[in-house]
Order: sequence, then C-alpha cells, then structure tokens
Amino acid sequence: MSSPQKKRIEGGRVTPRGTSDIPRKPASKAEESPKWVPILMFSLLAVGILIIFFNYVGWLPGGTSNSFLLLGLGSILGGIITATQFH
Repeated sequence: MSSPQKKRIEGGRVTPRGTSDIPRKPASKAEESPKWVPILMFSLLAVGILIIFFNYVGWLPGGTSNSFLLLGLGSILGGIITATQFH
C-alpha cells in the first residue's frame, strides 16, 4: 500500500527580501555604568558573606541568630540584584 502523494503548495515571500513594514530603531550603544555600581555590588556581596561567617563562628553580639543570617542573605541578594544593572 503506498502513501498518498503530498499536495504541493505554491508559495513564496510576500514582501521582497530585505524589506520590512516595521520601522526599526538604529542600534544604540549601551551606556557604561557609573563607578559606584560595581563598588556597591562587591561591597554588598562581601558584607553578606562576612555577616554569615561571623554568625557561624559566633563573633556577633547576641550569639548566633537567624536574623543575622537573613541580613547576610539579604545583603548577598542586594549584590546580585545590583549585578544585573551593571553594564
């Protein structure tokens, strides 16, 4: 038993190659981030790591606490969010 022949559809481009109906903006060069962005990013990451480390070894006042852990994780998250804004 043979399969039925496929119906051939004649078609082609609707618009000529290289043209578009959508107006395009020229590619703009990304602006460089201010100097304080990477400084803030690395500072937040370092402070977060230090807070978590000091909480782990018990060097912070009041002993180990979940609030210090959350503060350290929040600081690291702030550094990561700042890293997404860096150009």
